[in-house]
Amino acid sequence: MVKICIRGSSGKMGRIIADIISKRNDCKTVAGVDINPVKYSDFEVYKYLSELSERPDAVIDFTRPQELDEMLSYCLTNGVALVAATTGYTPEQVEKIKSAGSQIPVFFTANMSLGINLLSELAKKAAAFLGDQFDVEIVERHHNQKVDAPSGTALMLADAINEARGNKYGYIYDRHSVRRKREPSEIGIHSVRGGTIVGDHEIIFAGRDEVITLSHSAHSKEVFAVGAVNAAVFLASRQAGLYSMKDLL
Repeated sequence: MVKICIRGSSGKMGRIIADIISKRNDCKTVAGVDINPVKYSDFEVYKYLSELSERPDAVIDFTRPQELDEMLSYCLTNGVALVAATTGYTPEQVEKIKSAGSQIPVFFTANMSLGINLLSELAKKAAAFLGDQFDVEIVERHHNQKVDAPSGTALMLADAINEARGNKYGYIYDRHSVRRKREPSEIGIHSVRGGTIVGDHEIIFAGRDEVITLSHSAHSKEVFAVGAVNAAVFLASRQAGLYSMKDLL
């Protein structure tokens, strides 16, 4: 039985994760941590990780990038596996997360959805097959409460395509400030924020007289929560290292 601590347990995603765990028999929630500690189930909720009365096997984090240092400190000190599911990290923070993988099991990916990771693989194959004759534009749509833009997933998709084409492309974020024709060596990335959109990602391969589109739509946040719980159970039996959805699959 894998013991899990949910960081950000009082938020919408935290509650979804708790509900998913409650319906499984291979793991259990032993504690929650939230800046607004609200007890709503049979586990205690604390304000800080340092207050936990029981050491979990893994911490699932869906909070804010600003909380990273406190979380890494706790996990590294206590040898606790980490599922880092928050987005919007700076490059410096990403390096800290990757570095932690040398001491503890760390699961880090831009998106916990199985479908998105399949989309990424399909995009790489399409980019390699179509080559430079097709321009690439990525459009991502999320709810009006999302802070970071573009989404971490959009950047993940762009990186996957760029890798398939030899990492020779630059990224253009929207086009209102770019007063010139589109360059062949660009990948355009565009963000839309509105309503309660959970997460839509569209990759457009635009060639001469034809357009190929790959897309994914998340209809609820549960798809991300399920992936995070699967990742936590997966990490419990692993040695220190940096893991992603590829390893889980």
